[in-house]
Amino acid sequence: MSWPGRRPPLRFATQALLVQVAVLLLILGCGFALVAYLLHAELETQYEERALAVARSVAADADIVRAVAAHDRSGSVQRHAEAARRRAGVLFVVVADDHGIRYSHPDADRLGQRVSTDPEALGGHEIVTFETGTLGPSARGKVPLLTATGRVVGQVSVGIAAGEVSHRIGDLMRPAAGFTGLAVALGVVAAAGLARRLKRQTLGLEPTDLADLLREREAVLHGIDEGVLAVDPAGRVTICNDAAARLIGGRPVLGTPAADAGLPTGLRTLLSERAKARGVLVATEDRMLVVTAAPVRRGDRDLGHVLTLRDRTDLDAMARELDVVRALSDALRAQAHEYTNRLHTLSGLLSLGHRDEAIAYLRELADDPLATEYGDGGRLRDPYIRGLLAAKTAVASERGVDLRLSADSFVPAQLNAPLDVVTILGNLVDNATAAAQAGSRRPAWVEVSLVAEAGVLHMVVVDSGDGVPAEAVDRLFDQDFTTAADDARPHGVGLALARRLTLRHCGELTLTRASGADCGAVFVTRLPDAISRGDEA
Repeated sequence: MSWPGRRPPLRFATQALLVQVAVLLLILGCGFALVAYLLHAELETQYEERALAVARSVAADADIVRAVAAHDRSGSVQRHAEAARRRAGVLFVVVADDHGIRYSHPDADRLGQRVSTDPEALGGHEIVTFETGTLGPSARGKVPLLTATGRVVGQVSVGIAAGEVSHRIGDLMRPAAGFTGLAVALGVVAAAGLARRLKRQTLGLEPTDLADLLREREAVLHGIDEGVLAVDPAGRVTICNDAAARLIGGRPVLGTPAADAGLPTGLRTLLSERAKARGVLVATEDRMLVVTAAPVRRGDRDLGHVLTLRDRTDLDAMARELDVVRALSDALRAQAHEYTNRLHTLSGLLSLGHRDEAIAYLRELADDPLATEYGDGGRLRDPYIRGLLAAKTAVASERGVDLRLSADSFVPAQLNAPLDVVTILGNLVDNATAAAQAGSRRPAWVEVSLVAEAGVLHMVVVDSGDGVPAEAVDRLFDQDFTTAADDARPHGVGLALARRLTLRHCGELTLTRASGADCGAVFVTRLPDAISRGDEA
């Protein structure tokens, strides 16, 4: 709720600027004051030492020592002291006897009076101090006057005005003050630049806005069933929610380049291309994903790329089951139509009295491996395989391709995983039929060999096409790779799906020969535990 007359709070960038300027001023102010204090103390010491040096030179004058020892008040001490004061440029040179009585002073009226400060040097020791006397505060050096025998007959006190110390400090601190001001100005400019950069990096959002966005982000990312995978403009993984980690089989380390994060090939391709895409199918080891890719921008600024992942595995399983049912239905219709034609043929032969031809025709039908007989003499006992091959035979025939079963094919039991086996075999047969139809050999044909051995199903599919190009062999099983013409239909999914389903059953799917003199490509599949051993003959 906003209250009338209440001032809005300062923006975060402005607060940061003010805090940095305040800290800068505090540090530089304290530093300047500390330098001034130390410089003042050092100058006081230097001026005290200078006063002491002048006092020593005056105390070394033998004429002054003799005059003071003899208590000569003729003015010779005053003349010598004043000459020394003018030469040294000090505030005063005061010579006193052993009773503290002045023999010299810049103010002649004070001659013959006792000194205004304690004559400490009469104890025989040199003294440096900062005191206030008749001429004001000054840095002083006091030296005893000694006769040749070492007797103290008086002292020499030399002073340098405190104002001279302050004036010298001012001369030295003015450049320091200028440097400090320049440093403050540069610091303010740098702080303003940093605040501006901070504003750009936060996209103009305040800390409260960022906190709200973070809460919403966590709630959305971890509360939805769809996977979200994002990279920054440099291609490093920045977001991977729980659903995405589950769908791709592991969570990549945040900050890792997408190329090194162990992502499925299809996802790496989408992230590297940085294109906008929708409904792209990507196969992982055990799932089929539908991926939507979109770049993220704010104005003209590139913020990265986001992938949305949806699991289509269950939908694919139902679709494959529907395909199998459709295949069986198509096979039944084709067989019904075929058997009607066969019955008409038999009826015609018998009505014309061609008994031997009719018997020969019946024997030929009995030898058809796809005939509808389920006795011990049938070579293919599994209804799924029989239905698939019957449907694929009809489709291949419409395309001018002869689909045939090899003479050594033998599957005496039913399949353990019929949907996966039918999907693998159906994809191989479809690719072989397309290759045979597009090939140069005529007549076009596809041969399928199915052999069950101790629970292991071996499948070999050979076509009469022109084979697989040498440059495509290594990429044949990659997601979205295809050698087919670029028409409106999606390509590059069938072989990748077949390989994935084969690996799920710990099997192998390989291209054993890309092309040959008498045939095209040869695909061999080995599926362990695909056949129910208990039903084997």
